[in-house]
Amino acid sequence: MSTLVIVESSTKAATISKFLPSSYVVKASVGHVRDLPSSADEIPPEYKSQKWANLGINVESGFAPLYIIPKDKRKIVQELKTALKGCQELILATDEDREGESISWHLLQLLNPKVPTKRMVFHEITKEAIQKALKNCRNIDEHIVHAQETRRILDRLVGYTLSPLLWRKIAGGLSAGRVQSVAVRLLVMKERQRRAFRSAQYWDLKALLAHNKAEFDSKLVAVDGVKVATGADFDPNTGNLLAGKKVKVLNGAEAQALVANLKDKSWTVTGLEEKPVTRKPAPPFTTSTLQQEANRKLRLSAKGTMQVAQRLYEQGYITYMRTDSVSLSAQAIDAARACVLEKYGQEYLSPQPRQYSTKSKGAQEAHEAIRPAGSTFRTPRDTKLADTELKLYDLIWKRTVASQMADARQTHLSVDLQVENAGFRSSGKRIDFPGYLRAYVEGSDDPHAAIEDQEIILPALVKGDKPDCKKLDAIDHETQPPARYTEASLVKMLESEGIGRPSTYASIIGTILDRHYAQLQSNALVPSFTAFAVTALLEKNFPALVDPSFTARMEQTLDDISTGTTQWLPYLEKFYLGDNGLENQVKLGFTDIDATLARTIDLDNLDVKIRIGKFGPFIEAESGNASIPKDLTPADLDPETIEMLLKQKSSTPDTLGNHPETGEPIYPKLGPYGPYVQLGDKDEDSKKKPKQSSLPKGMKLEDVTFEIAVELLKLPRSLGTHPETGGKLQTNLGRFGPYILYDRGKEGKEYRSLKAPDDVLTVSLERAVAILAEPKATRGGKKEPLRTLGNHPDDNEPVAIFAGPYGKYIKHGKINVGIPEGETVEGIGLDTALSLLVAKGGAVKKTTTKKTTTKKAVTATTKAKATTTKSKTTTAKKTTTAKKTTTKSKTS
Repeated sequence: MSTLVIVESSTKAATISKFLPSSYVVKASVGHVRDLPSSADEIPPEYKSQKWANLGINVESGFAPLYIIPKDKRKIVQELKTALKGCQELILATDEDREGESISWHLLQLLNPKVPTKRMVFHEITKEAIQKALKNCRNIDEHIVHAQETRRILDRLVGYTLSPLLWRKIAGGLSAGRVQSVAVRLLVMKERQRRAFRSAQYWDLKALLAHNKAEFDSKLVAVDGVKVATGADFDPNTGNLLAGKKVKVLNGAEAQALVANLKDKSWTVTGLEEKPVTRKPAPPFTTSTLQQEANRKLRLSAKGTMQVAQRLYEQGYITYMRTDSVSLSAQAIDAARACVLEKYGQEYLSPQPRQYSTKSKGAQEAHEAIRPAGSTFRTPRDTKLADTELKLYDLIWKRTVASQMADARQTHLSVDLQVENAGFRSSGKRIDFPGYLRAYVEGSDDPHAAIEDQEIILPALVKGDKPDCKKLDAIDHETQPPARYTEASLVKMLESEGIGRPSTYASIIGTILDRHYAQLQSNALVPSFTAFAVTALLEKNFPALVDPSFTARMEQTLDDISTGTTQWLPYLEKFYLGDNGLENQVKLGFTDIDATLARTIDLDNLDVKIRIGKFGPFIEAESGNASIPKDLTPADLDPETIEMLLKQKSSTPDTLGNHPETGEPIYPKLGPYGPYVQLGDKDEDSKKKPKQSSLPKGMKLEDVTFEIAVELLKLPRSLGTHPETGGKLQTNLGRFGPYILYDRGKEGKEYRSLKAPDDVLTVSLERAVAILAEPKATRGGKKEPLRTLGNHPDDNEPVAIFAGPYGKYIKHGKINVGIPEGETVEGIGLDTALSLLVAKGGAVKKTTTKKTTTKKAVTATTKAKATTTKSKTTTAKKTTTAKKTTTKSKTS
């Protein structure tokens, strides 16, 4: 008889199966198999009448969660149940963190095994690690399960109670989150600082000197014995000179006068200083430091980093990628030191093995840092990896190996010079021994800091030397506002404050971007006007929920629940129920919060009101209203910009004329997505919207004539039929510009972009046919599949994996479904693909389903006290029965 092993993904299953005996069958759950209902459609009929049903949490009876099997997991659960039949043992080998423990617990509840059951955990997928894990199985840790479940319940309570309030008071489609809203507030607070910042100007002098034919730079540091102001003397948050600073702030005239005064004067070396400096390597990666460094060096998002790291882990290249720990096992230290000896030699090896301790708040999750897997580390060249996977593995390999290398030894040099009443200083750096820098240089959020790792050589000087001045320039500077958060610096801030956990940062940032609370501009996270409105509402009415210290204490409580030192139910009751609980606060918010004020954004130094409207933010002034363009941020909205937008709106004619066919007025308009023309007025009694058409790229609203507007409103413009096939051809303007649509009926549609000098308004049928006749390869032709999985059993049509602009996806006929996070092209099998296609609605055969089918397919579990049942989790030990596990569950 066989043993069934269940993991999360097909890739992990394929890798782990190589290290198990042939009698072991490895299956994938493809992530969570049960969850709270995500929509009203998923709520089982018998619970729909309950007041708490939309929450998915029975707040009236012990905060019992209502678990259902999502539609896309029903087939997978059935396959796992079938696989369990005939097996003599079940091993739950999901990841070792809270989510993995939770997945194993849910599998245990659903499968209800009658055979011995083990919980197996491992930190890396290697033969040695898997065999060791098999000998050290344990029971499911219910404390960890409760911690994950409490976190999930908290997130649901916050999101599903506050979000409807935001819809009512600000705008639809908004969301609030326990950690998400705090992160958004951090972005908004930074943007407020940028608005309050006032740039200050200061000048200094820079000289090019020469001694014994060697040239070097020198900067002005003092005039008449008084220190000259530098950027460090100004408040980084306000731009003002720091209080108590006794420095001289040079203006342009003074700087130029000083240059003239020092011309042809004698320069003298008055002092020299050498200072030895030792630099130690950074510790190995944790989840958050890996996200930060990959963002800085590889320009990967937090989500992208975790997706690549997940693949590397599941293929056996690195250890588990969700960890707060910086420590390395003795085996890993030996492997890293062996790499140093082999690649760099004995002198580059640290005298003693380095062991690092974790300092971040609430460190938990796995017990070791992210490192190359195994007792020996494969070099990046030996891995057969490519592209982003190779780059990330290379980063991890170098960081791990460098952590066991010798310190870098440097000498910082300083030379003071005097010329008339001005003091100058030249700084240099000599690398005496590169140490770990031979392998790895840690990135920085400050691009100028990269210069720090370059040697700056100064000539051999002694006191009294008189170098020649080759050039002397006055340089003006402006203080810069506080830098916006990048994904890397936001992750660093969240971790330092103990907000959330590293394993959640990628999804949090993804949600912030998806919900348009922020947009990425040159790698910076720029908050939107909506983010300002939501943050202001939460600060005023729910201050604790956006207080970083409150959220950090909540995280600590969840950690205490995972260790059993805090009870989960009393904590939830205190948080949600009672006069001061979230439930009552939200009820008061629905009645007390003024929607008009909530939609108004308070920005200093503006005489107009900024409001959130149905179609986005707009300016409300006495002279009229004007939409705010999408790419304009709150920090950049100043009186001059507002005046320009209002003037642009007022200078636009009310109408261009009446349409020659309908008689309706044609309006030129400026919206949040740019300029457009509109035919007629909106009928408030009808849901039908007036016809609109965007302007071609590069065309300004003031350039639109009546004739052009009439032609734009004809779009989509019919060109006629293809002379050979009879297919319909038309032109139109789309998201990515003008295009031709070739409709071939049952054979499908084909799109071709229109490039200059072809014009969407004038291109002829003959020209469109000629463009369609051009080889597809030259115009982004038919895609070749990355991998063909086989034929669909229902229609014998191919099922294949393709690469698209938003990621890799599975395609069958006209049905496309994205590859789940954590899966790879190589790891997806035909069975998994068919399950995903069915969940997307890709069934080919028509079947008649009785009304009772849904009820049988949905499993709802509620932790009601009155329906406590007991299930047993048994290990494989002979004559040994594991601890009884109280599941407090009911299955309908």
